[in-house]
Amino acid sequence: MAHGIDAASAGGPPPADIPRHGLLGTLQTGLTGLNNVMAVASALAIGAAGLILTWEVIGRYFLAIASDWQDELSAMLLIGATFASAAWTQARRGHVAIDALAQILPPAIDRVRRRLADLCACVFCAYFAFKSFQMFWEAWDEGQTTPSSWGSPLWIPYGCMAIGMALLALQQALQFAKGRRP
Repeated sequence: MAHGIDAASAGGPPPADIPRHGLLGTLQTGLTGLNNVMAVASALAIGAAGLILTWEVIGRYFLAIASDWQDELSAMLLIGATFASAAWTQARRGHVAIDALAQILPPAIDRVRRRLADLCACVFCAYFAFKSFQMFWEAWDEGQTTPSSWGSPLWIPYGCMAIGMALLALQQALQFAKGRRP
């Protein structure tokens, strides 16, 4: 089982299935820049969530300050970070994968299996992005909020889901179009 810990995810060069030339290479270059921005934003959001939750513990248990917004804000930051960094992780083939079949299938059949898996994942992520954009628009249009006392707008997490899944689907489509796997 691969856990996404390799030279690419540790800052080395991206895997061989990233388009580098032509129209696909140009699209990949733009997407790589956007993915890098999203990865930095995700790291900052995770750090902010950690600080907010630390403050909540200190405030609630040591300073007796009531809190009602920290958990919700932290959850939104973590949702945003998860979805925003998905395409960056995909570009490095850093998602968890089970490689048992790769060890027992002939290489030609394994390539077909991997391409089919890439295509299915791309279609799923594109559909997820489409449905997330629908939920985003509905939450925006109707002014939906969470039922908490803070009442944060629901378009924020839905928007993060929609953008993150759209970027992930685009990354997968570019890798599928490239047609090679590492």
